[in-house]
Amino acid sequence: MAYKLVIKPEVYTDIQSGIDWYNSKQEGLGRRFFEAIEKEYAVLKKAPAFQVRYDDVHCLPVKKFPYMIHFIVEEDAKVVVVLGVINTYLNPNKWKERK
Repeated sequence: MAYKLVIKPEVYTDIQSGIDWYNSKQEGLGRRFFEAIEKEYAVLKKAPAFQVRYDDVHCLPVKKFPYMIHFIVEEDAKVVVVLGVINTYLNPNKWKERK
């Protein structure tokens, strides 16, 4: 059974910031960044059993980009709650304010 993906509003800001930054470096790179995140979301819907990094928060690296998707799994409800898409070069505790 597939998991439902719930994305916190702050995540959209994380993603848009990344898109803007990548587009400022190379035209179209922001789109590739967004597509990479979408691919990881599809993985999370199928099998969210990734490493727990902090308390009950799991992390999934975004392929080809220095970002981690931070999420929790509500196993009983079959729900994955995305807390943040965080640049690994920035403060990794940024997501903690969102729990």
